[in-house]
Amino acid sequence: MANKQRVVVGLSGGVDSAVSAYLLKQQGHEVIGIFMKNWEDDDNSEYCSSNIDFVDAASVADVLGIEIEHVNFAAEYKDRVFAEFLREYQAGRTPNPDILCNAEIKFKAFLDHAMRLGAEKIATGHYARVRERNGSFELLKGLDPLKDQSYFLHRLNQAQLSKTLFPVGELPKTEVRRIAAEIALPNAKKKDSTGICFIGERPFRDFLNRYIAKEPGPIKDEKGRVLGQHVGLSFYTLGQRQGLGIGGVKAKGAQKGGNDHAPWFVARKDMANNTLWVVQGHDHPWLLTPRLSAQDVSWVASHAPAGGAVGAKTRYRQADAPCTLQPQGESHFDLQFKAPQWAVTPGQSAVIYDGDICLGGGVITTDAASA
Repeated sequence: MANKQRVVVGLSGGVDSAVSAYLLKQQGHEVIGIFMKNWEDDDNSEYCSSNIDFVDAASVADVLGIEIEHVNFAAEYKDRVFAEFLREYQAGRTPNPDILCNAEIKFKAFLDHAMRLGAEKIATGHYARVRERNGSFELLKGLDPLKDQSYFLHRLNQAQLSKTLFPVGELPKTEVRRIAAEIALPNAKKKDSTGICFIGERPFRDFLNRYIAKEPGPIKDEKGRVLGQHVGLSFYTLGQRQGLGIGGVKAKGAQKGGNDHAPWFVARKDMANNTLWVVQGHDHPWLLTPRLSAQDVSWVASHAPAGGAVGAKTRYRQADAPCTLQPQGESHFDLQFKAPQWAVTPGQSAVIYDGDICLGGGVITTDAASA
């Protein structure tokens, strides 16, 4: 083929990146696999699957007949992703380390490394697509609506997208699994990884405990009644329902079957007074946000879009919510939603879409409580 290129694929040990490497090879490219090791604090723990993942990635490379190199980015990861993750949690926000990992490691440290190997392009197993139009690059949703990962990739810029291929972005997950089985990939049936890469499947609070000191304080309801003690504001996220350790609070003479036993949700975190505010009922007004502000903004096209009607996700796996975008210069924006959004969480990302095109996004700074 005319445009045979040297493509370096990030092989994670999972099925998506394995099939990506296979598809590129089928297209005639020279394919090199790289396994990224991003975490080494507790390699030998039952939760850290890095060693198993490398074995899986290496056996995939073997079946496909490609080289694989093991590269350690743990120092960069600790500096650029993990330190920021802890800072955000200590400030009472809820960051998304996968977004940071893509921007700082997979499409920066890994991309730089691949270019040193003489690569023309890099590829990953993300469900997203890149389209070149009039000399500029657009980030599009993956075609499988259940697997689309553009939310996690919204910080990629023009230079990064110009060098990136997403081979499975055009396919449904079922087809990726079918291809893996057909070519007898050793990890064809491996289940999808979930959770944050460095935490794996371990209980989140146990993990955070090792890095953040517990500072207990009161849990209060909207009337200011103290319902119990929290273990430290960093350990809770807005909209959280499990693990609050409080029972129902019965008003005197309340009717049986009334709203007394409706579940409690975390609604606000008051850092200044070390107080966790909870409310009863999923649709309590404190949990609903008609408007938000975001900063630390990144636009795919490298400049802010015109304001106006767009769709936005305030968390992954959420349908695009219709809203009005109001850019405030290049580094801030406001969103006004048609319908209030549930449990909008500072530290998470608000990602903006025009149909299938991901325009970029920013980090949510304010929710209803402080807006």
